[in-house]
Amino acid sequence: MRQVIVIGAGQAGQSIVTKLRSEGYEGRILLIGDEPVPPYQRPPLSKAYLLGEMELERLFLRPASYYEDANIELVTGTSVTSIDREAKTVSIGPRVESYDALVLATGARPRLLPEAIGGALGGVYAMRTLADADAIAPEFKGGARVLIVGGGYIGLEAAAVAAKKGLNVTLVEMADRILQRVAAKETSDYFRDLHKEHGVDLREGVGLKELRGDDRVREAELTDGTVLDVDFVIVGVGITPDTALAEAAGLEIENGIRTDEYGRTSDPSIYAAGDCASFPHEGQQMRLESVGNAIDQGELVACNILGANVPYVPKPWFWSDQYDVKLQIAGLSMGHDEIAVREGEGTRSHWYYRAGQLIAIDSMNDTRAYMVAKRLIEAGKSVDPARAANPDTDLKELLRG
Repeated sequence: MRQVIVIGAGQAGQSIVTKLRSEGYEGRILLIGDEPVPPYQRPPLSKAYLLGEMELERLFLRPASYYEDANIELVTGTSVTSIDREAKTVSIGPRVESYDALVLATGARPRLLPEAIGGALGGVYAMRTLADADAIAPEFKGGARVLIVGGGYIGLEAAAVAAKKGLNVTLVEMADRILQRVAAKETSDYFRDLHKEHGVDLREGVGLKELRGDDRVREAELTDGTVLDVDFVIVGVGITPDTALAEAAGLEIENGIRTDEYGRTSDPSIYAAGDCASFPHEGQQMRLESVGNAIDQGELVACNILGANVPYVPKPWFWSDQYDVKLQIAGLSMGHDEIAVREGEGTRSHWYYRAGQLIAIDSMNDTRAYMVAKRLIEAGKSVDPARAANPDTDLKELLRG
């Protein structure tokens, strides 16, 4: 194989090219990203970076010198305009490059507010890229009034940063509770209380009706008729997989770019990985939006390009930092029918069960519980919910059965 092209210079793209080299691939590697910077970590953007606690260079997944040293051609600030599957080429503006294997690691795009309700006004921001974080940062002045639309992890993390910086924070969530799509009621309750303790005006079952202003947002009307004066708005209402290039190339789309268990798309010379890609799991095409998935799936695709022919088995893990609380999640909680709550001094964990089998955990400042549950879940083992909930149970004993 003479040349591999990877489109998308995020966590998945970085994982692919690094793994190719570490596995001994000596051919040409071209990594193409549409942002003007090398691959970087996204999670700190709405946390440590926005707080000013992490410098730009620490965001980068590898130092700039790595790409030259590893003989990886990194092209930044450039978009691929088309894929010719028959000729096995990609167009980068007027430049045309051929490939033996092509990987789409195009990630996802944030959902934006419609222009009709004021989404295009100045002072209305999404939080996805480094450019987004840099644009928002000057707004974080003590006393400023911010409206955050969306009670998922991005919205809650932004609310925590804003509250810590002394802003007046209102967060609205259209669903009945925050984190409704991704966590149990017990976890929602925990984080609702945490944010209210820090002064966040958190409103559930209430959405945004309209933003108003001349060229810049000045007020927001909510669906319950409340009108708020605002200085700026952060929109965190989810992301959608970036499938435009794949669709234009005629690849199969199903909950993202559809891949088989080996990461191949409907074209055997083209693979996909990361937020943009769906893979078969328990009879459906699943897509995971996480750093862990981007790394694991990216590395698997790299190995399969080199002939490993290994199926992808997801081992989901996630995290979120809010105030002084580190939330760590392992497993997938969908379809749970029981929750075991374990409380300690300054710690808490929620153990999810389905038909008596441990399937996931949410741990708040309880790294030991997280690590134990993660090992059990990955091994397909379980533990009695009453034992998990008992704070006197030695967690190490749970691993022994």
